[in-house]
Amino acid sequence: MPYISLNPATRKTLKTYTSWDSNHLAEALEQAYNAQRNWARTTFAERVERMNCVAKLLHERISEYAALMAAEMGKPVREGHAEIKKCALVCDYYAVHAEHFMGAEVVQTGAGKSYVCYEPLGVVLGVMPWNFPFFQVMRFAAPALMAGNGCVLKHASSVPGCALALEQLFRDAEFPPHLFTTLMIEASDVADVIASHYIQAVTLTGSEPAGREVASHAGQHLKKCVMELGGSDAFVVLKDADLELAASFAVRSRFQNCGQSCIAAKRIIPVAEIADEFVALFIKKAAELKMGDPMDETTQIGPMARLDLREDLHQQVADSIAQGAQPVLGCEPVRGAGAFYPPSALDRVTAKTRAYHEELFGPVAAIIRPRDEEEAIRIANDTRFGLGSSIWSRDLDRAEKIAGQIQAGSCFINGMVRSDPRLPFGGTKASGFGRELSYHGIREFVNIKTVWIG
Repeated sequence: MPYISLNPATRKTLKTYTSWDSNHLAEALEQAYNAQRNWARTTFAERVERMNCVAKLLHERISEYAALMAAEMGKPVREGHAEIKKCALVCDYYAVHAEHFMGAEVVQTGAGKSYVCYEPLGVVLGVMPWNFPFFQVMRFAAPALMAGNGCVLKHASSVPGCALALEQLFRDAEFPPHLFTTLMIEASDVADVIASHYIQAVTLTGSEPAGREVASHAGQHLKKCVMELGGSDAFVVLKDADLELAASFAVRSRFQNCGQSCIAAKRIIPVAEIADEFVALFIKKAAELKMGDPMDETTQIGPMARLDLREDLHQQVADSIAQGAQPVLGCEPVRGAGAFYPPSALDRVTAKTRAYHEELFGPVAAIIRPRDEEEAIRIANDTRFGLGSSIWSRDLDRAEKIAGQIQAGSCFINGMVRSDPRLPFGGTKASGFGRELSYHGIREFVNIKTVWIG
């Protein structure tokens, strides 16, 4: 089957690519394996030089890559620029810190000498999503490559141009040929890649169903895996919060990338005492967002990445309204060829609605009104997901105590949930397992070896 690059703003086909056959795939995996064996013997100085070159090229090509993302998945170019800068930041971070993170740790035992060292595992398969088509890849590739591993990428089928641009980026940065390879394969081929003896580990960022499928294959073949799956992050607003600030960040967090982010503030939870005032502020600010052509520098909301995703989202919205949620902003698709959906909000969402239980992967906020702080905490945890969360309050000590009660991989107090190369990123419950970024991320795909000398 062909890969079709389709512009979601115009519904026009950009380019069609041919999927690989099994012989092409087998050859690519063997080449990646051979390249990694040589790469594992390089010094950190050599790896740093190559990674610094990637960062340099990212800065030089920022407009080119932003335009490519806008064309293939509808990301406004202003957000595309920010994504590429963040990719460069990750490269810079691991270029500086990887050698330290991978350094041997001496442990005092009864031996004459004993220590723990970190060695590369081999070739890592990355199964990556379309919503942040450059950053999601760089988030796993930069630490994996700096650790001495190789990378093969199975990108989302809707962003083949981005996938091939990433391969070319590493080639232009003079990484060894085949060390980073984009696999132009179907989703049905992923199981064979995981089974291959050339692959030692797999990392996936994507939906919960995709994670369950890939993790099951990894488990069957005893391959290490990291899963960063869906999220339905709670945005808890307490009675003493700065409502103007909280509302501004709630809008930014919910509608960034057209709401297509795992760590978006999907469930807005203002306590009853301030709910009316907060919701009014939130709706006013959300209504002011400019939707339009993602190539326009002033556009804040572009189209959703695909028409079928918009249809699925609207069905969730329609069902939630039928189940009692109140549409207070938007909630109707925009007419025309593109996959546009306006900034939207469902108020008075309850446990009887789909919006309460399901991840809304698009520009729709679910507003849930708890009676008090205690119920807000209960609602925040009343989800099978556990990726990010945020709490808004002027009482920082109290907010920090509440953060300790939230079941999530991260909790931001008076701040928007985001990933930072200095901090580990990942979730709990159905949001997956394992961590990316920081020293935790680079050590996910290494052999942690004990050396004991008598």
